[in-house]
Amino acid sequence: MKFLGIDLGWKSQPSGLCCIEWADQQLQILDLDRKEAIADILNWVDTCVPPGESAVIAVDAPTLIPNATGSRLPDKLTHKHFGKYHAGCYPANLNLPFAQRTINFGLELESRGFAHAPTIEPQKPGRYQIEVFPHPAIVHLFNLERILKYKKGRLSDRRQELIKLYNHITQTLPTLEPSSCTSRLRGSLLPQIPTKGAALKAAEDKLDSLICAYVAAYWWYWGEQRNLVLGDLTTGYIVVPQRIGDRGEGEEFSPLSSFSRPSHYLLCP
Repeated sequence: MKFLGIDLGWKSQPSGLCCIEWADQQLQILDLDRKEAIADILNWVDTCVPPGESAVIAVDAPTLIPNATGSRLPDKLTHKHFGKYHAGCYPANLNLPFAQRTINFGLELESRGFAHAPTIEPQKPGRYQIEVFPHPAIVHLFNLERILKYKKGRLSDRRQELIKLYNHITQTLPTLEPSSCTSRLRGSLLPQIPTKGAALKAAEDKLDSLICAYVAAYWWYWGEQRNLVLGDLTTGYIVVPQRIGDRGEGEEFSPLSSFSRPSHYLLCP
């Protein structure tokens, strides 16, 4: 079983790409790359997962956008439940410039048999796609008090925050279940965090895609037992791992009583 993470460029900028595989009870990083053209990204997908092979693809981009204006329900829910960690996401609607690009990308994946999976039977082979958001995933997987702020600010500050993410990936991910072997990351794929601006941005995109790929694996491995789903197929949705060590018990995650859904679903703004 393979898991692809795509930190999709919402406009024309390059996208981070990661492919990991579940083999011998461990996740192995097969590829970590960055491509710009959508056609090149789709070719990469086809190479990593030929027709008939099983995989989950996790995309950091709004691939389902039902609303013409304003924000989607999952966008609002990130602010409600993760705003205190500074982990609210950007609004998405059909009138924003990126909408056609991100929606079409999801449709391209669907045409390859990757069905949207806001629900999943754990560890069942198949071809699935989900939307993810690295910031709250990072907060929960690594039990942080706020996001790692490697996106904005002075280059030196961004680099220090990205080093923290790199260390969490190489030191903490191997201790989680499913476990991830990161020796290739520390070896040939990304031995250190660059010091220059363009190279730093490339490393950021790649590490974001690695987080996306791990969330895909976590969703497939645990399903709704240890993940949260913000929204559903009709509203758009984002899959977020539950906080490690907490499993959501007693946390702020609970729907309004008007929704007859399990507690891992967050459908109330």
